[in-house]
Parts: sequence; C-alpha cells; structure tokens
Amino acid sequence: MHPTQLHDRARIEAFLLRRPELNFYHLGDLDDFFWPYTQWLALEESGGIQAIALVYSGGDPPVLLAIENNNQREMLALLEASLPLLPARIYAHLSPGLDTALAGRYRMESHGEYRKMALRHPARLVEIDTSIVQPLAPAHLNELRTLYAAAYPGNWFDPRMLETGQYVGVRGADGGLAAVAGIHVYSPVYRVAGLGNITTHPAQRGRGLGAQVTAGLCKRLLQTVDHIGLNVRADNAAALRAYQKCGFEVVGTYYEAMLSQQTADSR
Repeated sequence: MHPTQLHDRARIEAFLLRRPELNFYHLGDLDDFFWPYTQWLALEESGGIQAIALVYSGGDPPVLLAIENNNQREMLALLEASLPLLPARIYAHLSPGLDTALAGRYRMESHGEYRKMALRHPARLVEIDTSIVQPLAPAHLNELRTLYAAAYPGNWFDPRMLETGQYVGVRGADGGLAAVAGIHVYSPVYRVAGLGNITTHPAQRGRGLGAQVTAGLCKRLLQTVDHIGLNVRADNAAALRAYQKCGFEVVGTYYEAMLSQQTADSR
C-alpha cells in the first residue's frame, strides 16, 4: 500500500468538512497563507479518500496532524504506509491509538493529553465585556515576545501570524500587555480559525482576562469565519473553564508527542 500525495484543495476540503470541528487546523492550512508549507498524505480506495494526514513544515520542527475521523483502521494503515515519507524528527498530534503505527520507527516523548474544543454557543460571548480588548499588529511583536517569555515559555508562536490581523490583547495598569489571544490558523476563504497562543501574565491571573481576550478575538473572527476551534491541555482546568464560559465545548481528545527517529542501535 502506498499513500497518495494530494494537491487538489477541493478534494481535501470535501473530506475534511465531514467533521469540521475536528479538522479546523487542517481546513485553515488550506489557505494560501499556509498552503505552501503543507504536505497532504492520503489513503485512497476506488478513487475515494479514506484517510488524510497533514505534515506542516512552517515551523521547526514540522508538525504531523493525524486526527481520526471515525476511521481508525484507515488512519493506522495510512501512517504505517507513510513512514518512509515522514521527517526524522517531527512533532505529532495523534488521536488515541494511532501511536502504535509510529512506534517501530520513532522514539516518542509524550507532551500530554489534549482536548479539542469548538465554539458551539457563540451567544455566550455577548455576556463577556470585551471593551478593553485591543487589536495587535506586527509592530507589537517585541511586546508579545516579552509576555510569552514570562507567561508561556516554549509556546509555538510564528511571528507571521500577526500579519493576519487576528491577535488581540489587554493592557495592565502599567501599559504593558497583561493578556493576549491569537490564532494558529485562520482562513476567511475556508471560513475557519484555530485559536492559539492564549495566555495571561502570571501577575494578572485570576481576573478573567483570559476569557476576555478569547471572547474579544472570537467576536472579531465571527465576522469572517463560521468555525472556531482550539486545543487545550486536558489538565488545564482554569483554561477549560474560561473557554467553556466563552461558549466552547469539548469535541475530541488527542495526544501530542515529539517523535525522533530511532537508530538501528536503539531499537
């Protein structure tokens, strides 16, 4: 069995739209802004797509998105067949059980269990005061980096994302950024967004600022998209509560892991 490399965005989109709430990252990466960094691997049978995995190379390391869509058997077969095409080092998002397809080639360093959440109750956003939420631009890059260093070290942040115009923040009494929310993917063409890089300065936590910036960003995004999702660690109870307050619901579970190719001596 050999995986197919897909280049037809319409075919990919049609498959992903079967479960858009699970595939918001994939759908966003169809946009011209992200598309050049994507490799789409598919399992096909009788001309129909049975499973899709995405390798996104816009950062270091590249990221493998292997999310099950009620097709675990097909996803396992796709990943096993795709092993020769995958980089020696890759960060993976894997639905439960799919790690078995990769264990023979890779050493896996677990980065924990995560929840996929989708904005299913946007009416709740109206109840949150977002009057102090301000848009951020590329000119605010150094301020963002300072906040992330203090509040969210090691997060996955690509400065190019500021060019989308979909980053917002709240300032503290000293004028510095106290909280921020942004996107990992955003596409007005495919009408989908995946939130990311949401954090609050440690000295400002407990004031509801995380919910404010999240709600403010969602209100902004809903002018151009239909589907908004995010990923959050399963053990981050405070963040889960804040997102639920904004109208998000858990729609799935997956695991993150750093994969490093094993040498012959280490197997």
